[in-house]
Amino acid sequence: MSPKKQGGAAAAPGLSKHRVVVEAVRLADREGVEGLSMRRLAGMLGAGAMSLYHYVANKDELLDAMIDIVFAEIELPPTDSDWQNAMRRESESARQVLARHPWAIGLMESRTSPGPANLRHREAVTACLRRAGFSVAMATHANWLLNSYVYGYALQATSLPFDTADELADMAEDVYLPLLPSDEFPYLNESATELFSAGYDPAEEFTFGLDLVLAALEPLRAGYRVTNPPFPKTV
Repeated sequence: MSPKKQGGAAAAPGLSKHRVVVEAVRLADREGVEGLSMRRLAGMLGAGAMSLYHYVANKDELLDAMIDIVFAEIELPPTDSDWQNAMRRESESARQVLARHPWAIGLMESRTSPGPANLRHREAVTACLRRAGFSVAMATHANWLLNSYVYGYALQATSLPFDTADELADMAEDVYLPLLPSDEFPYLNESATELFSAGYDPAEEFTFGLDLVLAALEPLRAGYRVTNPPFPKTV
């Protein structure tokens, strides 16, 4: 049983659960979730490690609360817009939030005890899709597809060796083009030369892909029929 449940950990002066969780998010933003430990967090807060268990029972509860903060930062799909624009705004907001908190990408769907912001976000997304005419099954498919696209893009973006289009342009001539001699890689050289000269910004790929996903979902919004049930039962 955790110290919190045993009642053996006393509250530390000046601390609150909100402060503990916010500082944990800041630590994860700087060093990744692998750098997060109760002892390390306590040191940053100037408190004893055991005192943190007054606010969170264990690290899993801390991660649940941290993910809830991340969900709270994502804009809910507005109710005064058509479903595509609403989900476009929600998806773009999620991309920006995950860029600030890259450690959260692999944890967004893993929590078994979701917090209130997490549940409010999921309810708002489902409501947006259902009110637009998606069946329960198709709203679920759409939600999975959109999440997979947003999380996948966010994960790929964290591995890029540059942060902005200007940084990419600076690397183009000295790093990339020398690796692509035209006699050996004619198409890659052509693409790189043309894109770099045009001021290519990889961030624009997110909007391009998201628009394709939303357009593909539109015909499935109403009157969707399949021969087999969308969720076949296993025997």
